[in-house]
Amino acid sequence: MGFKTGHYTSPHILEFNERIWLNGKNASDEILDSAHLKLLHLLSMNDADSLSYFEYTTLLCILIYKDCDYVVLEAGLGGENDATAVFSKVLTLVTPIDYDHQSFLGNTLKEIVTTKLNAIQNSAVLAKQKHEEVYEIAKKLSSEKSLNIKNVDELLSAEDNEKIANISSSLSLANYLAQNLSLAISAMNFLNISYSESDFNDARLFGRLSKIRENIIVDVGHNPLAASSILTALSPNKYILVYNSYQDKDYKKILHILKPIILHVEIIDINESRVESLELLKDTLDSLDIKHMIFKDVKPDVSYLVFGSFSVVEAFMRRDLTYE
Repeated sequence: MGFKTGHYTSPHILEFNERIWLNGKNASDEILDSAHLKLLHLLSMNDADSLSYFEYTTLLCILIYKDCDYVVLEAGLGGENDATAVFSKVLTLVTPIDYDHQSFLGNTLKEIVTTKLNAIQNSAVLAKQKHEEVYEIAKKLSSEKSLNIKNVDELLSAEDNEKIANISSSLSLANYLAQNLSLAISAMNFLNISYSESDFNDARLFGRLSKIRENIIVDVGHNPLAASSILTALSPNKYILVYNSYQDKDYKKILHILKPIILHVEIIDINESRVESLELLKDTLDSLDIKHMIFKDVKPDVSYLVFGSFSVVEAFMRRDLTYE
């Protein structure tokens, strides 16, 4: 639309450049190298060494985005202590909150919601939430901190909803992606940016129910809420689930949710220290009465769902896959 725009997400699937978009495209190696040298010039070696991978990357993107009209930052683990929370924010968008990253955000839903919503500085828009507790805590924080927190429907007109339905249909968006679209358009209304349906012609987000072959869908979701959304989107079709999980994920609940659309599970190896042991994952699948085997290759006459994390999708896409 003519604005210089930065868009920061994590993690990446195949290459680091995916994290830092500039004007709708991955930042080039040359842009990243230049920003890297500038950042090393600004930081002492002790400062640079003390930063986490995500913290350093966040500073890197901000250098690249210094002349942007708009910058969209996806929070890392999503709380008040996240690296993205140190920057002044015009608006915070809150997607549906559920149990996730408990080791960082808290063990109870109240702790998780509070930690996430404490990242709001001024104004925020809440997507439609699964848990009523999110609205209650948002109301409390709004009163205590004089925050301007709106629900997504408050910023959408009947005309907006009609456009959202049309865009969702043309892009074949699953329900949860249509809800994300609603949140994005509510933000544009908040910022007084006019839009047309055609602005979203190329708005698909790779890694969210993305069809990479006629019979292969990949999704980087990794929590029960994502699993429930996928179940709703893909039922009643059946899929071979290519899967693996980190130790800190509630994979038993995830697999239980997805079981109605699973033909069987094929476990793919991922090279991560946090990955769950093969034996424990097999035991869990046995306890759920889900057949399983080790992933080797794909067949042309059956549908596949690749799900579990960015690492699972990356491992799958890096395989030299051929139909048997």
